[in-house]
Amino acid sequence: MSARVVSHWVVIPAAGVGRRMGTDRPKQYLEMAGSTVIELALRHFLAHPRIRGIVVALDPEDPYWPALNIRGVNPLTTVAGGSQRAHSVLNALDRLAEQAQAHDWVLVHDAARPCLTRTDLDRLLGALDPDPVGGILAAPVRDTIKRACPSRRIARTVDRQGLWHAYTPQMFRLGALRFALRGCLDAGLPVTDEASAIEQLGLPPRLVRGRSDNIKVTRPEDLALARYLLAHQGL
Repeated sequence: MSARVVSHWVVIPAAGVGRRMGTDRPKQYLEMAGSTVIELALRHFLAHPRIRGIVVALDPEDPYWPALNIRGVNPLTTVAGGSQRAHSVLNALDRLAEQAQAHDWVLVHDAARPCLTRTDLDRLLGALDPDPVGGILAAPVRDTIKRACPSRRIARTVDRQGLWHAYTPQMFRLGALRFALRGCLDAGLPVTDEASAIEQLGLPPRLVRGRSDNIKVTRPEDLALARYLLAHQGL
């Protein structure tokens, strides 16, 4: 019996407006290294030989995407995003389900995470391809962590042993992730990332150690830091 063919797909939720940045446009369209944040987030997927296709979830009123000149070997399509990240990802998964198989892998990556390296992407693919659940790029927490009380005073110091920062891409089977996200949304459960939805199924995602400079642009100071990191990556 021949082994079943498994494809790899990418989903980029990009319907957010990024109000915390205080800029005139969503953070994924800010300029960086002669490009935009989202173009840099997409760069390694567009020509990767193991990626079969990419779906980007956009705000239906997005005026910036059409102005981009995104080119790559791998096909890229767009779909309308939703009010929350989970809705956008689920809309993209529904589109993928029209052509992909339930056992195919889907890598979900933040549109505002431009510093992903090809090395980390390849490490994730290599580590998770044989995994029964899937997992995420992550890095151990190194800072001291404090838990605050409502008055914003320190309630206690949290033991950081075993704590990790969750990054993207996060890689799971199309069928399982689609089922998990829909179940969480129907039940009104909070979904901060794809792994949290998979956890609701009682499945333990794997942590694949990645670089700590795979930052997400969320606040104004992150933009300068990301530019610095990209410059030292050769961009």
